[in-house]
Amino acid sequence: MIDDFAKDYLHGDLRAMRETMLWKLEGLGEYDARRPLTLTGTNLLGLVKHLTLCESWYFGEVFDRPFPEPLPRWDDAGERDADLWATEQESRAEITDRYRRVGEHSDATITGLAIDSPGYVPWWPSPHVKLFNVLVHMLTETSRHAGHADILREQVDGVTGTTARYATPHHDAAYWEARRARIERAAGAAATALGQEPRPFTAPRVRPQ
Repeated sequence: MIDDFAKDYLHGDLRAMRETMLWKLEGLGEYDARRPLTLTGTNLLGLVKHLTLCESWYFGEVFDRPFPEPLPRWDDAGERDADLWATEQESRAEITDRYRRVGEHSDATITGLAIDSPGYVPWWPSPHVKLFNVLVHMLTETSRHAGHADILREQVDGVTGTTARYATPHHDAAYWEARRARIERAAGAAATALGQEPRPFTAPRVRPQ
């Protein structure tokens, strides 16, 4: 009984995080969905593309249930980091639709196997795993990138949250500027009290909605 509960609980959270990742792209133009928003090039559409590949491996190859469409293998050095951004030839619909199809394939694996079903992750130091390990890993991975996506989307237009229902209430630029200034003053005062020099971060300005 507890095994079924654990599997259903983890699976439900994974499905919710997938929807969060796709929601982060809603309402954005093509450039904002793709453009690098950190010094290392992290971008919203690339995160979805990356998670697509991860799920196809972990709920596919690991349990000898490969995703039926051609995707790079985990040991393809030539494709290293190519999953983290979208080329101009790849449409947003192509990437998001594939993410949904991979999710459906993953769901079939999760539903069809017991939580203690064995799998093999050749790129892990301890490769012998169970479905439970992989479920926890992919939920952690997806939640981590959903957090990244939240911050990236905030830089574009100030929208944060896990779904439209729980999106950040709308405030104008003056509200957010005052909030940032208050937090900056507190941080500066704490640093000065310890003899450290504050070095304020210049954040991208939120565009009016």
